[in-house]
Amino acid sequence: MAYIDGFVVAVPGENKEVYKKHACDAAVVFKEHGALKLVECWGDDIPDGEVTSFPMAVKCKPDETVVFSWVLWPSKEVRDTGMKKVMEDPRLHPDNNPMPFDGQRMIYGGFEMIVDE
Repeated sequence: MAYIDGFVVAVPGENKEVYKKHACDAAVVFKEHGALKLVECWGDDIPDGEVTSFPMAVKCKPDETVVFSWVLWPSKEVRDTGMKKVMEDPRLHPDNNPMPFDGQRMIYGGFEMIVDE
């Protein structure tokens, strides 16, 4: 069964185009290492919560937007091998492709798909 890596980050609004380029460059690397698809979604209707919310989860500042992303892999095994290669790929090293957001506030995780309709 397919496997998903999910990510949520806060990106300064002024970095939208830089982030888009960063994500497109990363998509090439992820696909070369086995990913089927990479999806990046720029926040449009992200309500503030009272107990929890996307903005709270990434400590979103007033000038930032929440970005919700995921990578689709054919299986967890392909993901485990591919993600290791992605992390070692020099094209995604911060010196070559700096992150246009604060990576310390990123939340991420791997997810087993249980419904795919």
